[in-house]
Amino acid sequence: MTKRLYFGNLSWDVTDDDLANAVSQYGKVVSARVVSDRKSGRSRGFGFVEVEDADAQTVIDSMNGLNWNGRVLTVSEAREREERVGRRGDRGRDVRGRRF
Repeated sequence: MTKRLYFGNLSWDVTDDDLANAVSQYGKVVSARVVSDRKSGRSRGFGFVEVEDADAQTVIDSMNGLNWNGRVLTVSEAREREERVGRRGDRGRDVRGRRF
């Protein structure tokens, strides 16, 4: 089994490979991805790393608060993405379906 970890406050120039290599010092990395902006392609400053279950807490304990590439990392177990209601999600209606 694996766990997905959140890495926040990444330096803008960190790549997927950089992140995977850094984490691999503390546990077995299954995958690593730095999230980038769709339009500009620039890093959004956070990413996700999938590690073996047994290594997840070691990675969190070792890397959370670590100063890496001039930034203090925030590392935690990733939460499931919440369903987002955006501009089109509610279609301009209230809870009863009436337009507002």
